[in-house]
Amino acid sequence: MNKKQLFLVIVALTLSIILIGWFSLFTGVFKRSGPLEPVQVYFADNISENHKLVIDEFNQLHRGKIEVIPVNLPFEKFSTNERKELLTRSLRSKSDIDLFAVDLIWVPRFTRWSEPLDKYFSREERERLLSYAMESCTYERTLVAMPMYIDVGLMYYRKDIIRRLPNAQEIEQRLQSSMTWDEMLRLRTQLHYEQKPFYIFQAKDYEGLVCNYFEIAVSRRPDFFKNNSIPLTSPAAEEALSFMVGFVKTHVSPIAVQDFEENLSYRYMLDHDGVFVRGWPNFIENFRRIYPDSQKLSNIGRATLPHFTGEKPTSVLGGWNLMVSKSSTKKEAAVEFIRFLQSDRIQRLLFERAGYMPVVNSLYRDSTFLVAHPELTFYNKIMQDGFHRPALVEYTKTSNIISHFLHLAIKQELSVKDALRQANAMIQSNAILIK
Repeated sequence: MNKKQLFLVIVALTLSIILIGWFSLFTGVFKRSGPLEPVQVYFADNISENHKLVIDEFNQLHRGKIEVIPVNLPFEKFSTNERKELLTRSLRSKSDIDLFAVDLIWVPRFTRWSEPLDKYFSREERERLLSYAMESCTYERTLVAMPMYIDVGLMYYRKDIIRRLPNAQEIEQRLQSSMTWDEMLRLRTQLHYEQKPFYIFQAKDYEGLVCNYFEIAVSRRPDFFKNNSIPLTSPAAEEALSFMVGFVKTHVSPIAVQDFEENLSYRYMLDHDGVFVRGWPNFIENFRRIYPDSQKLSNIGRATLPHFTGEKPTSVLGGWNLMVSKSSTKKEAAVEFIRFLQSDRIQRLLFERAGYMPVVNSLYRDSTFLVAHPELTFYNKIMQDGFHRPALVEYTKTSNIISHFLHLAIKQELSVKDALRQANAMIQSNAILIK
């Protein structure tokens, strides 16, 4: 290679290096100034069509900044306890889940994997939410969750059946304010329902049975959960279970209740013209989409649960809360989605479309909204006499044992005394029930 050729090669290489440098600089600037990838928040819940609607709206509103990715744990596929176990395993392994929904009774259990939220939500933000809902969001004086919606136990009745009685108007007024169990049971004779399903409740071996039982126990003894304990060997515990067993023994309730969770009990009440069923607030809204007899649904009325003479009515408070994973790297974005879910408009939408009871105070004071939805005034009234189940880290394990032995007593495979004694012994020994 002569000097001229060498010079040309050097010039060519120099120009190439300069061009590569320019290209790298240009592409680097382009990448930095181009659109950023949105922060992706993985949200685990039962993702219904209404969830999808809300998530899509949030993602559109925060396009290019935050994107919520739903992780579906459907009720149709997983039981409540199976969902809990899936979440537990996922959070233990520090998976990609950033935000997750929990049954409010799980909050103490999931605190170890959740981000404390005190610094994210001001006092004003907390005070705009129902105090009943916020009670389950604090553990050991730390805010660890925020409510998504709240539930409360109540009773439904067939208005058209009650209206066969000459004093139906008076009876319906009593049902709204709560009648005694004795008054309610007398209606069975007046309606000639001795051989028909009169009162239907959930007695399957699951948490719904425990809720039914606790409502009767607390109605019997208001301080039943004194010191955050479950006194299964107390007289009130025995009286409450004997009362429930008596429903089936005397055919007030059909024997089929031992296999019922909520939806089966609602369907049975409708199909067999039952008079009363214990339930939760979204029965009518959910069945309006799936039950063929709209006439029967239009005759379903809401009532306060019965009480014992000299005591006041009581209802279990339920609902679902939102928790942020402690291992998440997207906590601020997850909190932004919580705020969106708790906005007045989204809370209104979820109530109107899915029957999820709002957790914001303003909707219970909005006269226009209450005229359109008078049931909210009713729900707010019964929530004032509501109670939370004990806040125990091992509540689910304890509840599994209780529901198992309650179920055996209602099936009359164990006496009331033996069922409660065995349940208490198993809980005290810290045993795990394998079902």
